[in-house]
Amino acid sequence: MTKTIAIIGYGSQGRAWVKNLADSGYNLILGLPIENNSKKTARPPRRNDMRIRLRRTAKAVAGAEIVVFAFPDHLHGRVFKKDIKPFLKPKSALVFLHGLSVHFGAVIPPKNCDVILLAPLGPGVAVRESYLKGESIHYLYGINQNYSGKAQKTIDYLAKGLKIHKKNLINTTFAEEAIGDIFGEQAVLCGGLSQLIKAGFDTLVDSGLPPDKAYLEVCFQLDLIVDLIKKHGIAGMFDRISLTAKYGSFLAGPQIIDKNVKNRMKKLLSYIKSGQFAAKLNKLDETDIKSLSTLLTKLTSPAFEKSSRKFAK
Repeated sequence: MTKTIAIIGYGSQGRAWVKNLADSGYNLILGLPIENNSKKTARPPRRNDMRIRLRRTAKAVAGAEIVVFAFPDHLHGRVFKKDIKPFLKPKSALVFLHGLSVHFGAVIPPKNCDVILLAPLGPGVAVRESYLKGESIHYLYGINQNYSGKAQKTIDYLAKGLKIHKKNLINTTFAEEAIGDIFGEQAVLCGGLSQLIKAGFDTLVDSGLPPDKAYLEVCFQLDLIVDLIKKHGIAGMFDRISLTAKYGSFLAGPQIIDKNVKNRMKKLLSYIKSGQFAAKLNKLDETDIKSLSTLLTKLTSPAFEKSSRKFAK
C-alpha cells in the first residue's frame, strides 16, 4: 500500500507527523491552511525535501489519497468548507487527530470518503521524541466511515510510518474521544490541575513561606507522584509514600476535593456534551486568541513562573 498523504497544518503535531512519516520514507504534501507568512516557518527540513512538497491546502488535498487534519480545531469547519471538501477525491481518507470537529458537526464529511480518528495521547514533541527513540506513545483510534472498505488498512499504514506499536493503539469512537479529551484537559489535566497547584502555592506564600520553597512543595515533585499513579494506581501510590503523607491524604483529600467539586465537574461535562463549548471554540478569531493569551496570565503569577524557571530540569 503506497499512498500520498497530505498533512494540513504545521503546528506541533503537524511537524511531528511530517518528520516521522518522511523519515519512514512516505511521500507527503504539506498543506498550509492559513493565508499568512507560514510558508517560511512551515518549510520542512532540507534532508526531506525530495519527499515533501509544499502546497496550498486545496492543491495538497487534490493531490493526495489521505488527508490529515493537523491544524487547530477551531479552523476545521472553515478550512474544510472552502479548501478541502471541494477538492477531495472519492474514497479519500480523512484523518483527524481529535474527534471534536466531526462529533460536534463543524465538519460533515462526504459519504464517499473514509473518516478516521488517530489521536496521539501526548503533544507533538512527545510524538517526535518517541519516534526517534524507537518507542511509541499511546494513540486512540476509531473509524467513523468506511466507504472504501479499507479504513483499517489506512490506519495500519499510518501506524507503520509513525512507528506506533500495536499494543499502544486503543480503539474508541469520535464521541468518546472528543468528550473525554475536552473534559479531561479542562477539569483535570490542564485547567483543574494548574489551578490546584496555584492555589496551594498562593496559600503557602501568603502564609510567609518563600516562593521557591512553596513551589518545591506543591509542584516540583508532581511528576514523581504521577509516575507512581500511572505505574501502580492510586492505591499503589499510597502504598509507596510515607505514613505521614498517607494519613494526611486521608484527612485532607476529601476536604479539598469534595462533592461540590464533582458536582461542578458534572455541570462542565453537560456543557461540553451539549456542544456549547465546541460552538464557542469554532467562533474564535485572531483577536479572541490574542486576548486569551492575556487572560491566561491571570491563571498564574510572576512569582510562580520565576520559581518554575529556577528549578526547570
